[in-house]
Amino acid sequence: MVIPMADIQNIFNKFLENKPIFANRQVLTISFTPREIPHRDEQTNELGRILAPALKGGRPSNIFIYGRTGTGKTCLAKMVTSELEKAAHINGFNVKTLYINCKMKKSADTEYRLLAGLSREFGYDVPFTGLPTDQIYNIFFKALDSESQTVILIIDEIDTLVQKTGDEILYNLTRINEDLKNSRLTIIGITNNLDFIEKLDPRVRSSLSEEEIVFPPYNAIQLQDILRQRAEIAFMPNVLEDGVIEKCAALAAQEHGDARRALDLLRVAGEIAERKLKSKVSIEDIDAAEDKIDVDRIIEVVKSQPKQSQAVLWSILNLEKRYIETSDILDKYKEICVKNGLKQLTSRRISDLINELVLFGILNSKVVSRGRYGRTKLISLNINNETEEKLKKMLGQIFLC
Repeated sequence: MVIPMADIQNIFNKFLENKPIFANRQVLTISFTPREIPHRDEQTNELGRILAPALKGGRPSNIFIYGRTGTGKTCLAKMVTSELEKAAHINGFNVKTLYINCKMKKSADTEYRLLAGLSREFGYDVPFTGLPTDQIYNIFFKALDSESQTVILIIDEIDTLVQKTGDEILYNLTRINEDLKNSRLTIIGITNNLDFIEKLDPRVRSSLSEEEIVFPPYNAIQLQDILRQRAEIAFMPNVLEDGVIEKCAALAAQEHGDARRALDLLRVAGEIAERKLKSKVSIEDIDAAEDKIDVDRIIEVVKSQPKQSQAVLWSILNLEKRYIETSDILDKYKEICVKNGLKQLTSRRISDLINELVLFGILNSKVVSRGRYGRTKLISLNINNETEEKLKKMLGQIFLC
């Protein structure tokens, strides 16, 4: 159906005429770094004390930060290092912060891309592919040691980096200070995988986690404080109805105290109210926002996964069973690989990819006893019908059945 241009203009005019809801919606996004973070004084002070030697040209210890999603890890690391750069500049020292999210950026898919991307941050022109590994290390080393400075490298989702490249790169980065003459490198590793550090090579573990900071989940009351702080800047006065902030906080507290989810709920609820040309955000808008976020989150997670992980999920979606044995998934996966020209991974690697999808909340798994035939793992989908259909449509455009 073709929508007349006059109707489009009418939509725009009504939007412009409606009383605005947002003052600054950016405040409710993940990219916004606040000046202070409620209920994180202990972690702020601890991180500040560890990084303080950079103010006198020293090298702070490497730091490993862990806690569940949405507990303020990344936000606080960015905030403290930003203030560190300012204080160091005032005192005549050079501190440079580099940030990379290994789950969001394809620049961290390989050791080469990571080092090339970091070298470009120093102004070095590095090709995307083609150089030997030792040469790309030499370029990064030269870039790093080009002047007297303390470099803070924040590696967010560091467990994803290790899954993709192995932990040898972490070992090399933690040992690089032994050869640097002008600069100093400190690594801040961030993860929500609480068991990650235990799986590292002992050499890497001892070098990386010189200092550790734990971020506990927020409770509902703490989340209300965070939302009120942001809402005061994000929304126009008096547009939030009573109970909106409390409901957002309560829903996010059920998700392991996830402040990111609370902020997303509030922002999306505001956008829904805005599209409906309402003057206020209501509790009903929070309910609609929760449904929308759940679907969008899973779709975006699957979009960002490697093609092999998508192939495993496509195999499961094609089996059309409530509970699926791993052997059935392997058979369907092999069939899909043949039809789509994909290299077949080992059964162990497939099991790892299934576990990742379980971790993302897309799948459920349980081990059941088969009596004298031993035990087997049963896999099932953990998504609603709407999301399942959207995934089938998306993956159906990528793979042949």
